[in-house]
Amino acid sequence: MNKEPEIRNTYKIHEDGIVGEVQIADEVVASIAGLAATEVKGVSYTSGNVTNEIAEKFRRKNLSKGVKVLVNPNEVSVDMALTLDYGYGIPETAKQVQEKVKLAIENMTGLKVKEVNIRIAGVNIIKE
Repeated sequence: MNKEPEIRNTYKIHEDGIVGEVQIADEVVASIAGLAATEVKGVSYTSGNVTNEIAEKFRRKNLSKGVKVLVNPNEVSVDMALTLDYGYGIPETAKQVQEKVKLAIENMTGLKVKEVNIRIAGVNIIKE
């Protein structure tokens, strides 16, 4: 069966090495951002679109759900939608997420984070 190659955006972060070059797919940057966000106390989960919600019902875990990244050479912009747990302050939690996401992306990829935009998509009132 002939399968068409998957088209993915990748970004070179090191091309001067003797051994070879390193490329990072934009999905990887989005996954790093999603995982970092969910590590902040008060963040229930990242919120995606209807397709992502249906996929999760079938147990396909998607760390980049609700996360959109725009990677330019050596610079990243992140837009993410979050659902917070009830009882946590939105401004404080959003600021912690912004700092954690920025730090995680910069440490793991070497790319500079230009901005991390947060959209609160919901509040989780049920304790899991």
